[in-house]
Amino acid sequence: MNTFPLDVEEQVKQFVASGQYASEEDVLRDALRALRRQSDDLAAIREAIADMEAGDRGRPFDEFVEESRRKHGIPHA
Repeated sequence: MNTFPLDVEEQVKQFVASGQYASEEDVLRDALRALRRQSDDLAAIREAIADMEAGDRGRPFDEFVEESRRKHGIPHA
């Protein structure tokens, strides 16, 4: 890992040493996946804000809850 700053290299090695990851490559893959999810989430939030500012009122909350219950198999309380 000679291409990374020493502080980054040390953190990666600490994750491997802790047993959380089998290799330095696994740490980096997981970190990149997390960054991708964060980037995707931020893009979705920005899109939702733009839609809201453009006048899109979205959908009723109870519809969202019902869809989520069906999707995840959550029974009604």
